[in-house]
This record gives sequence, structure tokens and C-alpha cells, in this order.
Amino acid sequence: MDLRLSEETRMLQGMVRDFANEKLKPRAAELDRTCEFPWDHWRAMGELGLLGMLVPDQYGGPGMTNLDYATALEEIAVGCAATAVIMSVQNSLAIFPIQAFGNEEQKARYLPKLASGEWVGCYALTEPGAGSDAASLKCSCVKKGDRWVLNGAKQFITNAAEAHLAIVYATKDPAMRTKGICAFLVERDFPGYSVGKHEDKMGIRGSSTAPIVLEDCEVPEANLLHEEGRGFSVAMATLDGGRIGIGSQALGIARAALEAAIGYSKQREQFGAPISTLQAIQWKLADMATRVDAVRLLIRRAAWIKDQGQNHSIEASMAKLMASETAVWCANQAVQVHGGYGYTKEYVVERLYRDAKITDLYEGTSEIQRLVIAANLLKGAYRGADTLE
Repeated sequence: MDLRLSEETRMLQGMVRDFANEKLKPRAAELDRTCEFPWDHWRAMGELGLLGMLVPDQYGGPGMTNLDYATALEEIAVGCAATAVIMSVQNSLAIFPIQAFGNEEQKARYLPKLASGEWVGCYALTEPGAGSDAASLKCSCVKKGDRWVLNGAKQFITNAAEAHLAIVYATKDPAMRTKGICAFLVERDFPGYSVGKHEDKMGIRGSSTAPIVLEDCEVPEANLLHEEGRGFSVAMATLDGGRIGIGSQALGIARAALEAAIGYSKQREQFGAPISTLQAIQWKLADMATRVDAVRLLIRRAAWIKDQGQNHSIEASMAKLMASETAVWCANQAVQVHGGYGYTKEYVVERLYRDAKITDLYEGTSEIQRLVIAANLLKGAYRGADTLE
């Protein structure tokens, strides 16, 4: 693995960084306050090719790499964490399963709309009683003629309020566990599909989170994704890639916290000098920077391995675990550097502190990441440094 970014990826990084600084940062606090979906950000990202980065040209995308995607998403998250999760869901959770498991008709119908930003997508796996144990979902699917009928509720669905298309997981029989789960492409205009009350969240408040309710929702047989009873494998493969996206979001939050702490430490004076001259502050900054760089390497490794077409489950979980816990830790340290001012909404670190926490909860909690990592270790699936060859 060559740790240097290609010239093309560096150009992408610079372009997205400029966009984040000019368009996202100035509005991030407003979105946090109003809880409005950033449609202007969305449209701009669509024009820049950031909403379907991995989609090939034949379906209207730029055909970029996972390393490109992780690099761009980090920059977006530095500017606005809420916008970053919206972008991550579109690329990782809505588009990937169609691109990886959809048939030609499904790809041609949905990928161009999603990649351009004409349509918003979402991923409907979690339920009120099925979070970390995804195999215990209760949303049912029954075949009736040339249609499937879905009944149930999905919980904590990012982009639910705006989504034109949901990747919905339902089971033929809860007793079948993973073997009974099917994946469906469900359009919001299908009969029986509705969106519930928005969650009033602690952080990333510029992205909508709401339940999806399915009441005798009719889905055409042609909208079964992959094979009947193979939905769980679709869900797990999708989450592996999604963890690279959320890891990149968390990395961006951590980097934003570090940058804010450095800037404030140079301006704030105590004991007759900037607090950046104090060893206690310097060590905090040093530890933050070291963790941020270590996380970036883990994320780039996972993205590179995925680009090679190799199994990347353990590497993605390692990256997501370290990135999310680093985001929470760095945000906490940044508040500490700011002292009492860090506890006020006048400074960005207060919002970063709230935004960071969700990253070690969604798309697999830290506890689930540790289970995934341990399971791979115990079955001998971890290759360590060999993955870089």
C-alpha cells in the first residue's frame, strides 16, 4: 500500500476542503439550531459528484475509489458533521447495496437518480426492538401474487424525512433469524409507506432522523434486492462499507476539534502568556494530533483494502471503532482546552462535543465493533500488516 494520495485524490481533497470552508462551516451552527435539512448543501454536493462517488459513469457517477470517498468525507465532516452523515448514508448505505447486489434493471432505474442527488436515499434496518441484534427484526414481508406486502416499523432512520427511496429489511418469519430476511427497494410513494415524528437529537441536528412506518406496504416483486432470504448478507456487507464512511465522519469531527483547540490556545492568555505555552495544553494537543493521524491511517487502510476487492470487515470495524472513540475523546479535550467558554454555544467545540457522540453508536456501537474484530481474530481471518501488500 502506498500511503501517498494520488495527484487526482489530492485535487479532490483540495476542492472539497474549499467547499467545506466556504459553504459548510458558515452554516453549520445555524443548521444545528434550526434542525433543517441542508438542501443547498445537498444540491451543491450533487453538482460536485459527491453523492454517488463510487457509481460508474454508465449510471451517472464519477466512478471514484473508496479512498477518494473517505478523503472527501473527512473534509465535509470538518465543515459540518450533519452534512457529512447525509453524504455518508447516500453513498454507503443507499447506493452501495444497489450497486453491489442489484440487477441491471434496478441499477439503471435508481443509481442515476441517487448519484445526481435527484433522489435522497436511506437505509431502514434498525427497529424499536432490533438494534445491535439485527437478526431479531420483526418487520414482516409476505408474498402475495406479484407483490410483497410489508408491515412493521423502522427506527432511527437517517434521511427518512427526505428520502425518495429506502432500503428496507423485512423477515418472512422471525424464527428463521438471518435466513428469513429479505431486502427491498421501497419508494416513498408506494401505498402503505409513511414517515413518523422526527427525533429531537443531541447532535448532528441538521440531518433528519425519524421512524418509517409500513402498513400493508405494497412492493413490486421486481423491487426485491438480491435473492429471497439473502437480505441479511446484503445488510452486513453494506455496513462494512458504511463503517468506513462513519469513520471518516468521526475523523473529520476529531480534526475539527483539534484545529479549534490549537486556534483557541494561541489566542487565550492566562498567567501572562497564551495557554499554548503551557505544557498541560501542549500535551493535550500532541495527544489529539497523534490519535487523529493514527485514525486516518486506519481508515485509509480499510478503504484501500475495499478498493482491492478484498474482505475488509475487520479493518472497517477497527477504523470505525478508533475513529468514533477518538472523535468523542478529542471533542472532550477541545472543550477542556477552551475551559468554561467551551461549554457555551459561542464556540464550535460545544457542538462538536454533541456531534461526536453519535459516531460510536450508529452503524454498529463500539461494543459491536469489538465483537466483529474479536470474531475475525478468533477464526484466523485477520492478516495484520499483510493486508498492505
